[in-house]
Amino acid sequence: MKPTTRRAMSVLWPAFLMASVLEIVVFAFVDPASLHWFGGTPVDLDPVAIYSLAFLIFWAVVAAGGVLTQLLNESSLEINSRSFR
Repeated sequence: MKPTTRRAMSVLWPAFLMASVLEIVVFAFVDPASLHWFGGTPVDLDPVAIYSLAFLIFWAVVAAGGVLTQLLNESSLEINSRSFR
């Protein structure tokens, strides 16, 4: 397996698991039918769409934290020796 693929999977898989936990915790307390936009207008989406969008947002946020952790763990020599071709 390529090092880039290994690094991506080491971020994306734990992020997927944590997004799943966040989804369970948030929607244990929040009913998708009771959600409103900032102006007070009800969210006009199917509950499955709300669950899906929330999961993707949670996954992206947790993955971004994992990517930042990966970058902060590298030395300047490792970063500067990479070729982005």
